[in-house]
Amino acid sequence: MSVAHANSNIATETGVTRLRMYIGGQWRDGTDERAVFDPYRGERVALCPESSLQDLDDALAAATAAKAKAAAMPGYERAALLRRVGALLVERAESIAEIMSRETGKALKDARAEVIRSQDTILLSAEEAIRIQGEQVPLDGSPMGAGKLAFLLRFPVGVVAGITPFNAPFNLACHKIAPAIAAGNTIVLKAPPQSPGVVSKLVELFADAGTPPGFVNLLYGNTVGPALVRDARVDFVTFTGSSRVGAEIKAASGLRRVALELGGNGTTIVHADASVEEAAPLCARNSMRLAGQSCISVQNVYVHASLYEQFVERMVREVKTLRLGDPLDAATDVGTLIDEAAAKRVESWVDEAIAKGARALTGAKRHGAAYEPTVLVDVQPEMRVVCEEIFGPVVTVQRYTDLPPLFERISAAEYGLHCGIFTKSLQVAFDAIRALRVGGVIVNGTSTWRTDQLAYGGIKASGIGREGPRYAMRDMTEERLVLFNL
Repeated sequence: MSVAHANSNIATETGVTRLRMYIGGQWRDGTDERAVFDPYRGERVALCPESSLQDLDDALAAATAAKAKAAAMPGYERAALLRRVGALLVERAESIAEIMSRETGKALKDARAEVIRSQDTILLSAEEAIRIQGEQVPLDGSPMGAGKLAFLLRFPVGVVAGITPFNAPFNLACHKIAPAIAAGNTIVLKAPPQSPGVVSKLVELFADAGTPPGFVNLLYGNTVGPALVRDARVDFVTFTGSSRVGAEIKAASGLRRVALELGGNGTTIVHADASVEEAAPLCARNSMRLAGQSCISVQNVYVHASLYEQFVERMVREVKTLRLGDPLDAATDVGTLIDEAAAKRVESWVDEAIAKGARALTGAKRHGAAYEPTVLVDVQPEMRVVCEEIFGPVVTVQRYTDLPPLFERISAAEYGLHCGIFTKSLQVAFDAIRALRVGGVIVNGTSTWRTDQLAYGGIKASGIGREGPRYAMRDMTEERLVLFNL
């Protein structure tokens, strides 16, 4: 296998780059390659290696060999490293955003926002690198403990396995790598097959910032994923993706801890006292942003019967203002889905719902890998557009009359990520907070709300654990009891 002497990406023809793995501080070619395509134009944009089991073994060996050095690196040095990465990110943000838009079909304005926002993820991790702390355990509350002194200290887990998805490929990879390094671990990251180039650019930032060999390792493809999470050298698994794959990882992880950020079918409630002018545009835009390819995308809106007709009219009007088009056009609001197969799946779910009595008030048309922003009414709870994760630019609007049965329905659902509720009543807001069995309740906002310092995550089929540098680092360290007999 050859090793690149400079960047990970070498131009092979106009507009096409050859990606390389990063193992033990070296860029490495693979023996097999596959093409990565622009979903809007259908053009080949990259050649990506398919990492082999030998590549995986080498990456894990490098991470294992480096973990003692990573654990011994002082917090201030880890923080300085991450700040250097953040500075390089700002310099290269525009080119990274363009790669993301080409690989994923994401509107360029959203790609730019994701890359710039990722600096927060990295710099917040830098801040947390110098704040890892334990606690004193008071023992004098019992005769056995009296006169003794105990502490809980936190130490790095060792080798982290990270697997990331295509829908926010840069930022979600930052949420794996940056906390792992900040906590004193090494990491083996598997990039998403659909958008490997943008993750390669992130790892390039870490390499160019002076990250020691073995601290960060990058693999590609589908071959190595199952073996990575099963390997005994891995101490912690962090995964963002589908609930199905998350369940498989949980089953394979054994006694090792995992963090799983999985799917959702984002719910937002618009109560009788809410402002339609405030809620409807937010629900419209947050259901179609990123072409609906977000686990907290607004998918189901429940509107009090007294506001229903007014809300639907205002929401549809807002959706019709959104521009579907070329992802690289700065005026485009909604780009493509990740590929044509994904768009065809969304199309089939909508067609199925319409055949069973639902009505599309706008959209419901596919154009290659793109799907028009679609608003559905007259849906039923058992329809897949309601109860499963559609992961596309489709939203349902349903009426309700009483909150307690609605809370019960949402709490009993398969997913439990975020739920938004618009209300002017503190009592209603606290009723929702107490009753809704979800990972987060967003008051006077939609389900689509996340900032990078949040303790973000879900319950039930939506996952285990929390993302956000501070909370990820808590998971990526382990507690050790120290007892002094004095």
